[in-house]
Amino acid sequence: MIKMFQSSDFILKMFSLLISFILVHAVYVAIIRPNADKFLAEEKVNMELNENYSPKKSFYVVLKDFEQEACFILMLWACAILGFKARHSFFQKNQLKTDYIDLPPRAFITVPDSIPISKRLKSLPEEQKNFLLPRVLLGSIDRFASTQNIQDASSEVQTLCDEESDRLESELSIIRYIAWAIPSVGFIGTVRGIGEALSKAHLAVEGDITGVTQSLGVAFNSTFVALLISIVLMFIIHEFQRMQEELVLDTKRYCGKWLISRLKTLPTG
Repeated sequence: MIKMFQSSDFILKMFSLLISFILVHAVYVAIIRPNADKFLAEEKVNMELNENYSPKKSFYVVLKDFEQEACFILMLWACAILGFKARHSFFQKNQLKTDYIDLPPRAFITVPDSIPISKRLKSLPEEQKNFLLPRVLLGSIDRFASTQNIQDASSEVQTLCDEESDRLESELSIIRYIAWAIPSVGFIGTVRGIGEALSKAHLAVEGDITGVTQSLGVAFNSTFVALLISIVLMFIIHEFQRMQEELVLDTKRYCGKWLISRLKTLPTG
């Protein structure tokens, strides 16, 4: 089951990357680069006709280079992965509204009572059974049934929730890598732009600074766009991580209120 999940998760990531590339590249080919080229051509004509002409700025020119396109692809890829995981977390959060114990509110849960609860949890559909709340409830109630110790059941809840927190943290590693890669791609554009500007320095000495200014524009625009995207993406990651942490904490509260506080051991002898 774990291998199947890991395989499907890898396929999802690769598929979302492919879709992100296709969508962003289509927008660049159809809209951004044609408009940027048209604007630059018009600006060149205006500058040739009027020496005192003050160049204008264009949103399309700021976005036109390959580094900016790569940054948008990475951002869309990260958002697609986060969207899928957020949907998964949303379904799990809705489970907290379900009464899996199915006993009167003030009824205690003894070892004999735990057996039908355990069977009911094990009979859930496979997808629901792998969610956090059913797994924690099942692990805790089985531990209580085998040890007849309330403290062991409570420790099982804590252990399973801590393991889930570590797993969720590990799953964010690819997202954090993307968040790190976006500014790095922007700096690559900066280095490329400065390198092109230096290669055209002899033209600037001769009085033609058009090539130098365009190359420096590549350098600054790529860094600007990359840092802006990184700020937005880091905010989305922060909100998603907060949602995951709330899911684990709410699961602990659910188990404490509806299970642990109602467990009761029968006197022996």
